[in-house]
Amino acid sequence: MADIPKGLIVPKNVTDALRGVIFPGSKEDIVSLDMAQEIRIAGQRISFSLVFQRSDDPNIEPLVLECENAIKSQFGDQVQIEDNISVKFLHNMERPVLPEVKNIIAIASGKGGVGKSTVAVNLAVALANSGAKVGLIDADIFGPSIPKMFGAEGDRPVGEKKDGRDVLLPVEKYGVKFLSIGFFVDSDSAIIWRGPMASNALKQLISDADWGELDYLLIDLPPGTSDIHLTLVQSVPVTGAVIVTTPQDVALADVVRGTSMFQSKSIDVPVLGLVENMAWFTPAELPENKYYIFGKDGGKMLADKLGLKFLGQIPIVQSIREGGDNGSPVAADGDSVTGIAFAEIAKKVAQQVHVRNIAKAPTKKVKISRK
Repeated sequence: MADIPKGLIVPKNVTDALRGVIFPGSKEDIVSLDMAQEIRIAGQRISFSLVFQRSDDPNIEPLVLECENAIKSQFGDQVQIEDNISVKFLHNMERPVLPEVKNIIAIASGKGGVGKSTVAVNLAVALANSGAKVGLIDADIFGPSIPKMFGAEGDRPVGEKKDGRDVLLPVEKYGVKFLSIGFFVDSDSAIIWRGPMASNALKQLISDADWGELDYLLIDLPPGTSDIHLTLVQSVPVTGAVIVTTPQDVALADVVRGTSMFQSKSIDVPVLGLVENMAWFTPAELPENKYYIFGKDGGKMLADKLGLKFLGQIPIVQSIREGGDNGSPVAADGDSVTGIAFAEIAKKVAQQVHVRNIAKAPTKKVKISRK
């Protein structure tokens, strides 16, 4: 590879180079294992820490040499890397929770009643229709509705042994793997849990399931901001968030607060864009007519004001409600008006994820300290 001019080396280039270094005996690279840390660049000098679980690990020297070769291969022989890799040891080094999941996307809303779960389900189906490998977690712990929307209320995830531990196998329909707390509680009973119980339930749906290889794992969050949101960003590296709203002012005001939470300095999760649900009503007998019951283009104007990508509008259509009630997501019919709308939103979400991953370094879990 040709030498890279001075000043063009950035941390993302370094992590990209190190992704080719596979930890011996596994299929995972050292970046996915969070072994390459504290990357620093000063001109042509690159330094970083390589973290091992044990001081007697026989792979220390071979991996250091392989890292040096990977850096030189990426940046040229003029780069200064020899003796700049510090070996550190952490007996309880944390492994990534979802090493085979490429992107984790939070689906959020500022308030309830805007059709967030409907958008989450149909976005997941639309992404699967595009050929992506997709998973969906129903993290709306207090109002789990995804089993019903998939027609899976009577299903129960099965367990199996994997690598010496018990794991759940997600239910799969319409090309989407999904899990919900609704599978494990009586659908006729209210879920009355304190915050820690709900947070632990979410952690189990994430870490105690065999999600396998996924391009996207969507997390349908509860409305507003809560402990569940903090649990998510502290448990997994969230690639970005999609915000769902309706056009009326009362919903838009809550969007600002929800967006601010993700973009706050302590959390810093990119907002991929905004979806405006219930944008207009079109009666079946008058398919060309649009009635803006909740106001016109409120979500689009707010996205422009906040500098967010506007991902699209979903109308109020009877088939969406019927599909949610009978377990047939409208996005499964890619030729319908609503199916086309969700397909277009899925395309824009995928584009925004791609742009985000090019422009920003790989996401890390949020570490929130309490003083």
